[in-house]
Amino acid sequence: MNLANSKKIISVIIYGGTGQAKVVRPIIEQQGGRVVAVFDDTNDLKSPFEDIPIHYGFDSLIKWSKSNNIANTGFVVCIGNPNGDVRYQISKKISKLGFASYSVVDKNSIISNNSVIGKGVQIMAGAVIMPEVKIGEQCIINTKASVDHECVINNGCEVGPGATLCGRINMKFNSWVGAGATITPRCTIGENSIVGAGAVVINDIDDNTVVVGVPAIKLKNV
Repeated sequence: MNLANSKKIISVIIYGGTGQAKVVRPIIEQQGGRVVAVFDDTNDLKSPFEDIPIHYGFDSLIKWSKSNNIANTGFVVCIGNPNGDVRYQISKKISKLGFASYSVVDKNSIISNNSVIGKGVQIMAGAVIMPEVKIGEQCIINTKASVDHECVINNGCEVGPGATLCGRINMKFNSWVGAGATITPRCTIGENSIVGAGAVVINDIDDNTVVVGVPAIKLKNV
């Protein structure tokens, strides 16, 4: 596995000041990084950390970038699903300011050496990534999720805690597999689609669709 993080990156900013930030900070510190600021679009949101200030709105990030040396500063977008598309688009905007996309991979995860990991991934404790898996940019692989051989997880996707992707799954852009769900081999999860918690998927899922149940059936359109 080859992470995009440069050894020079010590300072890290977080965009998104809720629960995901609290999960991600300890992993950043495991990797030798230091969170220096938090940004969020919600005015008056309390910072998730007593020792780190929060700033409101993207304009505040632009201002902050102009008054600080960001040459070796990374960023993590801590916005969970169903907002993977937002996470992905914000990451592009932050990159244009000169920040480096920073990946967080918990030391207690298991990742095959020949997997391909995109920029800005977040891989949590106990996650297992098997051989020849391809993970795109700004994806979240949550606690104890299992991704078996030759799966393709496209940009902005999220695999929920304890979910299982059997071999050769294709998750299209901004799709989300909920906690404890199982996707059987060779299924495709359509763009922007959601698999409900605990569901068992045995067939392909169309774009913009929510499925639930065992076996999973369509609940509604997104």
